[in-house]
Amino acid sequence: MAEWEDGTWSSKDGLRLHYRDYPGGAGSTRPPIICLPGLTRNARDFASLADRLAGNWRLIVVELRGRGESERAKDPLSYVPATYLEDVTALIAEAGLDRFVLFGTSLGGILSMLIAATMPGRVAGLLLNDIGPAIDPAGLVRIRGYVGRGGSYPTWLHAARSLAEVHAVAYPDYTLDDWLGMAKRLCRLTPAGRIVADYDSAIAEPFKVPGNESAGDLWPLVDALKPIPSLLVRGGLSDILSAETADRMQAELPLLERIDLPRIGHAPTLFEPECEAAIDRLLARVGRAG
Repeated sequence: MAEWEDGTWSSKDGLRLHYRDYPGGAGSTRPPIICLPGLTRNARDFASLADRLAGNWRLIVVELRGRGESERAKDPLSYVPATYLEDVTALIAEAGLDRFVLFGTSLGGILSMLIAATMPGRVAGLLLNDIGPAIDPAGLVRIRGYVGRGGSYPTWLHAARSLAEVHAVAYPDYTLDDWLGMAKRLCRLTPAGRIVADYDSAIAEPFKVPGNESAGDLWPLVDALKPIPSLLVRGGLSDILSAETADRMQAELPLLERIDLPRIGHAPTLFEPECEAAIDRLLARVGRAG
């Protein structure tokens, strides 16, 4: 495992938020990679990526409010993209980051697009993992069905089996070991010896208000992405990023490379071999541009 340092910053409403800081090479002038996880995810989602890239690239892996080691929000209706954007913008300012690469999975990809639009010229590269400017309504229905429902398990095997029941349609080829790996990324062991999801169940509250679960229509922001070397990763079984949306993104973004992963839904892990090769190509383009 690559070594990291724990970092913290403060949100506008006084929360102590957490990130992992994986060092790049000594004296490296490469822009850091800011990794932004999905709705129910945490920094462990990017651990395999960091194991492969750290030492050559600095990675700052963010835990959004209410996830992992970041504090839970006092107001559950602050669990919305506008507030997450405010939080990450504060981190970028506090860390003194001038230019950076953004890797965003799902919700993290929405934030990446918003950051690119609000900080023109500062994003050196962009990876969007199974997300685009429009979200398939079928995927939102599925997410509403499980997010925030909690659950407590006596063993990792029980947690893995529960995840398999919910997500089998997205990962039809997963083995028990794969589900155990997912459980250890998504869940944590409590002091009482129970295994629970590693996020505040109140993140589900905004989903009860139509429109709060997303940032709305993001197509007007696509122009801001045009000068950025980009990679779009789409799960072939995705119910969040439709093929039609991905096709339109390809048509409108001249510097976008797209890969589709068969027999994977929402969302790819980014440590699939096809993803790793595409990420290397993206970072090579970032290096040439820098």
